Amino acid sequence: MATSINPIVQYILLRRDLKKMKNYNDGAIIAQACHASTAILYKTINDDITKSYFNDLDRMHKIILGIDGGETELNEISNMLKENSIEHYLWNEQPENIATAIAIKPYYKKDVEHFFSKYKLYR
Repeated sequence: MATSINPIVQYILLRRDLKKMKNYNDGAIIAQACHASTAILYKTINDDITKSYFNDLDRMHKIILGIDGGETELNEISNMLKENSIEHYLWNEQPENIATAIAIKPYYKKDVEHFFSKYKLYR
């Protein structure tokens, strides 16, 4: 059961270099995180922890982290998550077909926070 000590959270990793790309204004960047989040929530809608996350809508907790290594680093993170059986969705923006964001399914924070401790909040 989620508690204030061990809440259910969803981590989202977003490329910081998107701001430098021609067609990525703030709205487009926010959309990338939303796309990844929506995709993994849809894919894991029947997961017990995802259900618990939805059952407490007023206390949903998302942690948006920025990565500096661009598409290469995002793909490396996806591979690391796969190796550790962390369910996630790597969003590839179309028609450019570039990886822009990763969202993991909701997990108890203490079970996954160590995978993300080196990343800082997206700013």
